[in-house]
Amino acid sequence: MTEISVQELAVKLKEISPNLQLIDVRERDEVSCAYIPGFKVLPLGEYEYWSPEIKKHFNPSVETLVICHHGVRSDQMCHWLRSIGFTNVKNIVGGIDAYSLVVDSNIPRY
Repeated sequence: MTEISVQELAVKLKEISPNLQLIDVRERDEVSCAYIPGFKVLPLGEYEYWSPEIKKHFNPSVETLVICHHGVRSDQMCHWLRSIGFTNVKNIVGGIDAYSLVVDSNIPRY
């Protein structure tokens, strides 16, 4: 699985590219604690609601970065996205917790 560090994520977020898709798979209560602007929230617990429509909202050929709390659920999401034809998917190593520790301490840890 292709991975990206939180430092690399920080650089990409500054670029603000239309050719970048950001997905957060944490549950809504987690997102209410800590959030990085620009990420579309698709909680894994709500998979049955958003999964049938994912290709209508995300382009399978555009770079897609996926985040969760520590990187486990986002890795699962990356595998699923690849299985349905997404070609440029990257897991954010360490998740939002690492982002808070390394990049932006203003984002609360939980």
